[in-house]
Amino acid sequence: MNIDKLVEDKKMTLKLSGRLDTTTSPDLDATINEQVDSIDELLLDFSELEYISSAGLRVLLSAQKKMGKKGGMTLTGVHDTVMEVFEVTGFADILTIE
Repeated sequence: MNIDKLVEDKKMTLKLSGRLDTTTSPDLDATINEQVDSIDELLLDFSELEYISSAGLRVLLSAQKKMGKKGGMTLTGVHDTVMEVFEVTGFADILTIE
């Protein structure tokens, strides 16, 4: 998985490509945690994300809890395959997906 990071003022945009799974989810968690205190908004661009596992879901849940206390977290560009995982797990109800 690749993570492209852009920080502007108090907003961080992360564009993910590839697979968010057990191997790669610690990278996303570390990237979010290193900036979480200095941002109010987190945008996750999933337009090039092909797959998400339960480990990736755990990272998203953790990020949602942290960002919910601040400004918010939004996911964009979610493909049908990943959206199906969100719907089956109930994450579609708790995440802001555009």
